[in-house]
Amino acid sequence: MKRDLELIRRMVLAIEDAPSGFAPDLRFEGYTQAQIGYHAYLLMDAGLARGADATTYASDAPQAIITSLTWDGHEFAEAARDESRWKRARGIVVEKAGTITFDVLKQLLGSLMKAALDLP
Repeated sequence: MKRDLELIRRMVLAIEDAPSGFAPDLRFEGYTQAQIGYHAYLLMDAGLARGADATTYASDAPQAIITSLTWDGHEFAEAARDESRWKRARGIVVEKAGTITFDVLKQLLGSLMKAALDLP
């Protein structure tokens, strides 16, 4: 299963928007529960969220249940929240590289935020 950065973004924003910060039953149109569970697992692996590994032998893919975002998860939410900044970053990626690592995407979003604030 390929990592889907759009799903990662949607999940982080949904978890942050949850009144308690706890969103164990995430659902998104166009994504299976296996995809969402796997990306929850990736969120934990990347240090963006805390939760519990829910993988069993019957699972289609590694699965996790998110209990909260980490500081880094909230930082990513702030950088990725603005739809125009997100689209601009994704456009730059497609135009210049085609693909991108998550760390470079975070740096690009941060650079776009700094540019919007006229920071060096």
